[in-house]
Amino acid sequence: MSLTSILSAEDIQNAIKDCEAPDTFCYKKFFKLCGLSSKTPKEVKDVFQILDEDNSGFIEHSELKYFLQRFVPNARTLTEAETKNFISAADDDSDGKIGVEEFQSMVLS
Repeated sequence: MSLTSILSAEDIQNAIKDCEAPDTFCYKKFFKLCGLSSKTPKEVKDVFQILDEDNSGFIEHSELKYFLQRFVPNARTLTEAETKNFISAADDDSDGKIGVEEFQSMVLS
């Protein structure tokens, strides 16, 4: 499964373009622009599984840094500040990583 089987390639490009400059990534805006925030919980879970590169059941700091590149291979990496903000916004249990339920809650809220 690929992200473009769930999200439109055009929407993904628009979302990536919106946060090209370092420290401009806003997860809420990104989820809205790429269309993820209007998907079903099952579709959001499918996207999570694509983003969870090592299939650990969590998106860790190392995976989150390359979050944008999972959508478009030549996209930039997230800055350290963006990565930390992303994790802290979703990490309800303070374990330093994002689980599928935390991701769904973040995307769909």
